[in-house]
This record gives sequence, C-alpha cells and structure tokens, in this order.
Amino acid sequence: MHIRRHLRNRGNRSLRRCGTLLAAAGLLLTALPSCSPGNSPASSRTTMAVTGDAAPAGPYAPTPAALAPFYGQKLQWRGCPEAGFECATFRAPLDYDKPSAGDIRLAVARKKATGPGKRLGSLLVNPGGPGGSAVDYLQSYAALGYPAQVRARYDMVAVDPRGVARSEPVECLTGPRMDAYTQTDSTPDDRSEADRLVAAFKEFAEGCGRRSAGVLRHVSTVETARDMDVLRAALGDPTLTYVGASYGTFLGATYAELFPRRVGRLVLDGAMDPALPSRRLSLDQTAGFETAFRSFTEDCVRRADCPLGTRTDRATATLKAFFRQLDETPLPTGSADGRRLGEALATTGVIAAMYDEASWPRLRGALTAAMRKKDGTGLLGFSDSYYERDQRGQYGNLMFANAAVNCLDLPAAFASPAEVEESLPAFEKASPVFGRALAWASLNCAYWPVRATGVPHRIEAKGAAPIVVVGTTRDPATPYVWAKSLAAQLSSARLLTYDGDGHTAYGRGNDCVDRAINRYLLNGTPPTAGMRC
Repeated sequence: MHIRRHLRNRGNRSLRRCGTLLAAAGLLLTALPSCSPGNSPASSRTTMAVTGDAAPAGPYAPTPAALAPFYGQKLQWRGCPEAGFECATFRAPLDYDKPSAGDIRLAVARKKATGPGKRLGSLLVNPGGPGGSAVDYLQSYAALGYPAQVRARYDMVAVDPRGVARSEPVECLTGPRMDAYTQTDSTPDDRSEADRLVAAFKEFAEGCGRRSAGVLRHVSTVETARDMDVLRAALGDPTLTYVGASYGTFLGATYAELFPRRVGRLVLDGAMDPALPSRRLSLDQTAGFETAFRSFTEDCVRRADCPLGTRTDRATATLKAFFRQLDETPLPTGSADGRRLGEALATTGVIAAMYDEASWPRLRGALTAAMRKKDGTGLLGFSDSYYERDQRGQYGNLMFANAAVNCLDLPAAFASPAEVEESLPAFEKASPVFGRALAWASLNCAYWPVRATGVPHRIEAKGAAPIVVVGTTRDPATPYVWAKSLAAQLSSARLLTYDGDGHTAYGRGNDCVDRAINRYLLNGTPPTAGMRC
C-alpha cells in the first residue's frame, strides 16, 4: 500500500481512491516500469517559479508564441452520456518544452450555473489522488453535493488530468496481475518474502513502462497545472477559481506558483506540504493514519459491537495479532474468483475506512465478521473500493496514474530494501499497527523507469490573491501539520482549521467550515486569521 500521496477525498463520499500497501505508497493522498520511455531532461523545472503570463516564459516553458495555438482554443461543448452535463476535449502540448512535438487530449466536463444570481465564472474542482477522475467526481458528487448557492453562481467544471481516466490514461497491469500485486505480502519477514515484494514492484513498474511509454514522462503535477491554465483561457476566465482536495491542494499550490497573477479564489482542502521529501511524507502519513486509528478505537471500545475489545490500550495489539493470523492463514471471502483475505488486503481495507468516520460502523461489522466468523468479505469490499476494482475483476486507472505522478514528482523515498529495513523502527514508532507495511510500500518508486523531474521545495506564490488553506486536526491522509506548513509558505494564505476527524473538511456537514468557504467563493472574503471550526 503506497501511502505516499494517494490523497483522496473520501470525506466527500467520493472514493477518490488516493494503491495497495504496495501500490499506494502515497495512500492517501495517496500513493506506485522496461521498456524505458526515457528520462526527462528538464529535471529542474519543477523547482522554479515563473511569472503569471498566460503563456509563461522562462525555465518552465518555451516562448509564448509556441503556446499560442493552445491558448487560443475554443471548447466545442456537446452533451455527455450523463444527463445535465456538457463534455468537451482540449489539446495541450505533450511536452511543454517541445510544444510542436505532439499533443495530448484532455477530457473536460461542466455543469452550468443554475442561478439565480449573477454568474461568477467557472469553478474548477479536483478530488485528489493523484489519479482521481475529476470528471467522475464532478458528475457523482460536486455538481449536486456542493452548496446550492455556489452551484447557482458558478459553472462547475472538471478536467481529468493527463494520464487519468478519460485523458490518455496510464495503463500498467491486467486485472489478474493487479489481483496478484495487491495480495503480495507487504510486511516481509525474511529475504525470500522481501525479494517477492521487490519483484512485484518491478513487475508493476515494467508494466507501466511497456504499456504507457508515450505518456509516462509527461504526467507531472507541473504539467497538469499548466494544462489547467490552458483550460482557464479556453473557458474565457481571466483568473482561476478552484477547489482542490487532498493531492488537489498540491496541484492548486503548484498552479499558484506558476501563475500567481492568474489566481482568483483558491481553496486547498486537506493540504499537502510541498517542501517535504518522499520519505518524510510517508512517515507523516503513517503517523496520520495512526491518529485516525486511535480515534476509531476510542469510539469503537464504547460500543457493544466492537471487535477490538473494551480497552483502547489493547486494541492495537488485537488488530496486529489478527493481521499476523491472516499472514499465516488468509480467510475465505465468498468471491467468485476464489480470492482470500490476506494481511495485505485486510490492511488496505482498514486504512480505507480511516478516510471517513462515517465508515466506522461498517468497519466494525467487517472486522467482527473476519475476526469472529472467519468471513473476509467485508474487509475485501473496503479494499476493492479503495483500488477501484469492479466485480468483473477489472481495475480503474487510479493506481496506475497515482504511481506515475508520484514517482515523477519526487525522488523515491527509499532506494533499496536495506534502506527500508533501517527505517522500520521510525515507521513502527509512528504507527505500531500500520508502520511496517507503509514503510515497505514506500519502496515502489525505487524501480520506476522514468527519473523524477521534481524536488521538494517551498511554494510562496508571491503576488497571488488570498488563498484559503483548510486543515483537519485528525486527518489521516494529510496530517494537520501539513496544512499549517503550506499556509505559512504561501504569501497570501489564510488557514482555516477544522477540529475533527476524517479526510478534508469542505462539504462534509460542518456548517462553520462550509459557511466560511462559501463566503470566500461567493464574495472573495477569506476566513479571519486563525479561524477554527
């Protein structure tokens, strides 16, 4: 399970996924090829800020004239298969350093402002991942779930980022091979098991390199942020209004860094810290899931149906013992394909439920069935949902895109199994129940066929209009300390704190949070300094 930056906004009831303990070294936000597609020569471009021109010059891009055909596009809207939405595609350079070398086509959808009131423009939404489909998010949640007064004044818009879903998706493994991958033991006990885990990471990476060679070098967050500016121009908006959740906060902050004078009203909910290296991100996320698990156990032990006992100080040991049993003897699940619930899938299932406290009752039931009735069906369901596996055994593109973006954006957390083993004490201290698995999950990018083009760095976005950063105090996937750090980096940020559980805050039922963000989106008034809900 790669819990690095698989950041998904589960709190908004959108399974944005955010990998297996293998695939998700970016779980949360989350977070996993050899036919080598080659390495990008512009390894320093993601560390530098540029001016806010519509077609930026400088180290990020070629001359404005070379990008003019892209910025001059007009969207040709048509009906979507989903009633009430309009769909279109637009072109962006596959390689912004060589815009004449080829295009990539990106899918966009919108739901027009419903009124009443004067239309304020377009509101672009992104649910995170990386790898989450923003179009699916718009059509399944945002266009109906965002507050009515916001939907009345804005056209709700979403674009699937390059390499994701409808936008030339990254592909890596077939369904059966993904089944094998997600079931690989993610807590190796000896050299043989560690070798099998490494072999699984290599097979995944090689599959991505073989099946997606053309796009794999060009799915970075910087490139996606530049695509958003092309879309902004095509929509006819002078500035970008945007709500990004989880990994979407990194995407939004990157946009502000690139185009500070194009920033309109930006909400970054469940924030990431762009200044942290991969290993620190993984370690912090591990601690975040431990915080969420403790909240779950404190709630669980007060209930009659809690399978972890009646004492919080024993709940961790109980769950660890259960995971050890599964490592030895996986449970039947009743699945038509005969899959059994082993430690890897069970751990993914429990972690998936940590994104949203509304999942806790169902998690208690799934754990009870597995621990007392030897039925792994419920936990397998959580895991399958996390991985976007359907009943036919097919997987969505989420896990593939998640790894492709994460491994391109930052250098690998670990270069070898030996480095993981050295770090195990720190990870197990951060989370006695999840630490070992999440440390090993962070090894996945070590075998990626494309060199990372980004490095960790502070984002200040000097000259940008006020930006709202939202942090939840017990967020499992994007720890609250990240929100505080990002708000301190951004020159114009206001931090809005939600004292609560779950991943992200906006649209999850807290009136204080929703009122503050609605006021900002509708009137341009950011929350007062130090506001807490």
